[in-house]
Amino acid sequence: MEVKKIAVLGAGLMGHGICQVAAQGGYEVSLRDIEQRFLDSGMAMIKKSLQKFQSKGQLTEGQVAEILSRIHPTLDLKGAVSDADLIIEAAPENVELKKAIFKEVDMLAQPHAIIASNTSSISITELGSATKRPEKVCGMHFFNPPQLMKLVEVIKGAKTSDDTIQTVLDVAHKMGKETVLVKKDCPGFIVNRVLIPALNEAAALYWEGVADRDDIDKAIKLGLNWPMGPLMLMDYIGADTVLAIADVLTKEIDPKFHPSPGLKQMVKAQLLGRKTGKGFYDWTQK
Repeated sequence: MEVKKIAVLGAGLMGHGICQVAAQGGYEVSLRDIEQRFLDSGMAMIKKSLQKFQSKGQLTEGQVAEILSRIHPTLDLKGAVSDADLIIEAAPENVELKKAIFKEVDMLAQPHAIIASNTSSISITELGSATKRPEKVCGMHFFNPPQLMKLVEVIKGAKTSDDTIQTVLDVAHKMGKETVLVKKDCPGFIVNRVLIPALNEAAALYWEGVADRDDIDKAIKLGLNWPMGPLMLMDYIGADTVLAIADVLTKEIDPKFHPSPGLKQMVKAQLLGRKTGKGFYDWTQK
């Protein structure tokens, strides 16, 4: 199937970036959210990001204008999805909310349209079951920020067709992304299933007083060649998000993923990282 029009649902942290890379890939994109202020802030972030690319000489002024002309912000869900070939849902990580969106979109979208979720931990099979087209539902997990991060995890639900997967892989490649295929719908997919236990252990090392913060981050940066240490990375992701994914992995896969007391302590104390100003690092000064 050829995709010409894409609808992105949610203009927030991930949604606006996904919309931008879709428009940069040459697609017409409807960007839909539930309030005008969310659309305004999403569009402002897209413009800022494109200007950054322009100032680095990666895009011309004409290209920036062309990319922006392909983006159509809207509050109207029906208008956004009724002529879309691919709908990418980028709503908050809440299973009931996502299922409600999938159910509604299923009724409004054309029969051939694919509905993909940018979820990082929710079951694609469960989201597919909220629709009458589970064979056309898959996961399309971008990484933050989507404008810069090269990877997209494409996830097959229990009933997702091979055609659907191929179409979504092709779209991701046209957006300039590298893809990996997750053949079984499993919580955390590939990246978070490996990353979350690593972050959890780093938090445990810190709270048990095994080593200082800076030495833990230095050890992993230099010893494993990570671009950023695990404690700093956790401050970027948010300790609450790490805890939420650890809880899902524990419940759905194996008790071995259970979050460390230190990680729980951070969340209780609202030391979530950048979003609250303090985590393992102090972000109020920077």
